[in-house]
Amino acid sequence: MNNWRKSSYSGPDDGNDCVEIANSPTHIAVRDTKTPARATLTFPAGAFTPFIEALKSDHSTVTDFAKLRG
Repeated sequence: MNNWRKSSYSGPDDGNDCVEIANSPTHIAVRDTKTPARATLTFPAGAFTPFIEALKSDHSTVTDFAKLRG
Protein backbone atom coordinates (compact mmCIF):
# COMPACT_ATOMS: atom_id res chain seq x y z
CA MET A 1 0.00 0.00 0.00
CA ASN A 2 1.93 2.97 -1.26
CA ASN A 3 -0.80 5.40 -2.26
CA TRP A 4 -1.34 7.32 1.01
CA ARG A 5 -3.96 10.10 1.00
CA LYS A 6 -4.47 12.79 3.64
CA SER A 7 -7.81 13.35 5.26
CA SER A 8 -9.99 15.86 3.45
CA TYR A 9 -10.53 17.54 6.84
CA SER A 10 -6.90 18.68 6.96
CA GLY A 11 -6.64 22.40 6.48
CA PRO A 12 -3.64 24.70 6.09
CA ASP A 13 -3.37 25.25 9.85
CA ASP A 14 -3.59 21.62 10.89
CA GLY A 15 -2.03 19.87 7.91
CA ASN A 16 0.26 17.79 10.08
CA ASP A 17 -2.39 16.84 12.63
CA CYS A 18 -4.37 14.32 10.65
CA VAL A 19 -4.47 10.79 9.42
CA GLU A 20 -3.69 9.27 6.06
CA ILE A 21 -5.29 6.24 4.49
CA ALA A 22 -4.17 3.81 1.81
CA ASN A 23 -6.23 1.07 0.31
CA SER A 24 -5.84 -2.07 -1.72
CA PRO A 25 -8.59 -4.39 -2.96
CA THR A 26 -8.44 -6.37 0.30
CA HIS A 27 -7.20 -3.99 3.03
CA ILE A 28 -7.35 -0.40 4.24
CA ALA A 29 -4.49 1.07 6.30
CA VAL A 30 -4.52 4.17 8.50
CA ARG A 31 -1.47 6.03 9.83
CA ASP A 32 -0.64 9.22 11.69
CA THR A 33 0.71 11.93 9.39
CA LYS A 34 3.16 13.13 12.06
CA THR A 35 4.80 9.70 12.38
CA PRO A 36 4.37 7.89 9.04
CA ALA A 37 7.24 5.48 9.67
CA ARG A 38 5.54 4.04 12.74
CA ALA A 39 2.99 1.27 12.76
CA THR A 40 -0.20 1.48 10.78
CA LEU A 41 -3.65 0.27 11.67
CA THR A 42 -4.79 -2.19 8.99
CA PHE A 43 -8.33 -3.42 8.41
CA PRO A 44 -9.84 -6.00 6.08
CA ALA A 45 -11.76 -3.92 3.53
CA GLY A 46 -15.17 -4.97 4.87
CA ALA A 47 -14.35 -3.96 8.46
CA PHE A 48 -13.31 -0.36 7.82
CA THR A 49 -16.76 1.12 7.23
CA PRO A 50 -18.26 -0.42 10.41
CA PHE A 51 -15.24 0.88 12.33
CA ILE A 52 -15.78 4.44 11.06
CA GLU A 53 -19.52 4.23 11.74
CA ALA A 54 -18.80 3.04 15.30
CA LEU A 55 -16.50 6.04 15.82
CA LYS A 56 -19.27 8.39 14.71
CA SER A 57 -21.84 6.98 17.12
CA ASP A 58 -22.54 8.42 20.55
CA HIS A 59 -21.63 5.15 22.26
CA SER A 60 -18.40 4.30 20.45
CA THR A 61 -16.16 1.86 22.29
CA VAL A 62 -13.84 -0.95 21.34
CA THR A 63 -16.45 -3.36 22.69
CA ASP A 64 -19.07 -1.88 20.38
CA PHE A 65 -16.75 -2.34 17.40
CA ALA A 66 -16.09 -5.94 18.39
CA LYS A 67 -19.86 -6.54 18.41
CA LEU A 68 -20.12 -5.09 14.89
CA ARG A 69 -17.46 -7.48 13.64
CA GLY A 70 -19.37 -10.46 15.04
